[in-house]
Amino acid sequence: MNLSTLYMLAWRHAWRVPGPLWRGAMAGVADLTWLMRGKGVTQLERNLSRIRPEATPQQIRRLSHQGMRSYMRYFGEAFVVAHLTAQQRDARVRVVGRENIDSALAHGGSPILALSHQGNWDLAGMWASVHLRPVLTVAERLKPEELFTEFRQFRETLGMSILAAGDDGVFRQLMRASRTEKYLICLLADRDLSHSGVEVSLFGRTARVAKGPAALALSNDVALVPSAIYYERLRGERRRQAGSPWGIVIEFCPPVYATPGATGHSAIADLSQQWVSALETPISKHPQDWHMLQKVFVEDLDAARYSTVTAPEENV
Repeated sequence: MNLSTLYMLAWRHAWRVPGPLWRGAMAGVADLTWLMRGKGVTQLERNLSRIRPEATPQQIRRLSHQGMRSYMRYFGEAFVVAHLTAQQRDARVRVVGRENIDSALAHGGSPILALSHQGNWDLAGMWASVHLRPVLTVAERLKPEELFTEFRQFRETLGMSILAAGDDGVFRQLMRASRTEKYLICLLADRDLSHSGVEVSLFGRTARVAKGPAALALSNDVALVPSAIYYERLRGERRRQAGSPWGIVIEFCPPVYATPGATGHSAIADLSQQWVSALETPISKHPQDWHMLQKVFVEDLDAARYSTVTAPEENV
């Protein structure tokens, strides 16, 4: 049985498993994965060492263990989130900075949310689609195609609209959508999937991020809101209503805008640096919830990839 088959079985049947048993199983998967020390875990530790340069190797190991627990918690929740009641969904979400997203919505158009791979972004998108506006996002095209189709349908059941990264016309579709007042355009942008991103300073080191959030915000003069998602322990009545010991915090940072007079690539780079800098604080406070098991810092990239220069406007 391959991994894609396991994913599809989990999406269809995990909700039938009692919550404590399912959470325990995912914690066990996290522990086993961490002990095996594959490429993802070792890359996670390299990334965490950039967030916490003062940490000892032992502290980074403990942090990576917590990180894998957080990452597998996300997967475990993703497999069952479509079956939550409205009460459970709302009890699991706490919002910080609501005035910032309200300001962005009032600015006009469809605001752009620049997100990192933190917490449970599917639960956040589900909540936002109900309480703010329907979420429009771009997802990496997974292989095999059946897995991507299942993944896309899963997110659509949560109220989100999904475009596939790399498909023709994605950026044009986002451009058209951003001119309306129909959506929240949410882009996981802390990793450059297109190989045509921009370089920024992330925790004092050069990293590559997607240029899509800044390019869209600049093109149609819509608000760009850096947004973080991280876990918190639930207790008391809220835990009972949530049906889980874990909830998430959605932190909407103040909207960022281009420096007056900046144009072209320099404006995109400037705006990208602004949203990246805004997310450094919540990432540094909750590093275990930054699910970055891939290479994001330039010093980790192989020379062949780093030297590749592509700049199609369709990529986001």
